[in-house]
Amino acid sequence: MQGSVGSPSPSEHETVGAYALGILDDAEATAFESHLVGCEWCAQQLDELAGMEPMLAALADLPGTGTPAIGESLSARPSPRLVDKLVDEVSERRAQKRRRSFFLVAAAAALIVGGPLTVLAASGGDGGSTGVQAGATKSAAVTTKAAFDALPTKVTATDDATKVSATVAMLEKGWGTEVGVELKNVTGPEKCSLIAVGKDGKRETVSSWSVPEWGYGIPGATTEQAKNPLYVMGGAAFKANEIDHFEVMTFGGKKLVEIDA
Repeated sequence: MQGSVGSPSPSEHETVGAYALGILDDAEATAFESHLVGCEWCAQQLDELAGMEPMLAALADLPGTGTPAIGESLSARPSPRLVDKLVDEVSERRAQKRRRSFFLVAAAAALIVGGPLTVLAASGGDGGSTGVQAGATKSAAVTTKAAFDALPTKVTATDDATKVSATVAMLEKGWGTEVGVELKNVTGPEKCSLIAVGKDGKRETVSSWSVPEWGYGIPGATTEQAKNPLYVMGGAAFKANEIDHFEVMTFGGKKLVEIDA
């Protein structure tokens, strides 16, 4: 028999052959069936033994073997109860595995297809990336900036005190307003949010992000990641004409810049 799954302890799995031949009593068969549901190795062995059944039956039917009792034992088929239960349990277990694999693949595909507002929601200079990781980061930055550039309505503001500059881009959708922000001259480490403030005074968080210690869009910076602006994509439930202005706030409650809608 093949051992691709690994050979477990015989004390735990030694009844697989007797079970396949249907020579266990009811209590033994029930105990083994409970074990089989969680044992891939035994399921594999049963598959192989099932394939040998015609050969065993033919051996039992050979004339003049001189061992009729052995022939009967070797050609014995599992009872209908045993076969039905075995097929149902093993089939269901494998079907569950296939379903789990399908759902995982489908979920991954959904994330990839719906990526611009989720997986690639933020981009900017990033340090410490090399090889494939660096390429993926650069690709994410290009994709998010392209999504920002594609939004038609853009408003820019710079705060006199903090010197932080932000451009907010908007596009009204059926579900609300798609929003992107380009952030410059912000230093870190810091955690920030873009807040949409409605004309009714209600506030909605459009998106949140972290600013690394080197910052984003820093004039005169010596590294590329510090020179690059930060681009973040998000959305608000407000319709575009319901928004009064936007605020870039730190998690500590400090307003970095306010942008009119």
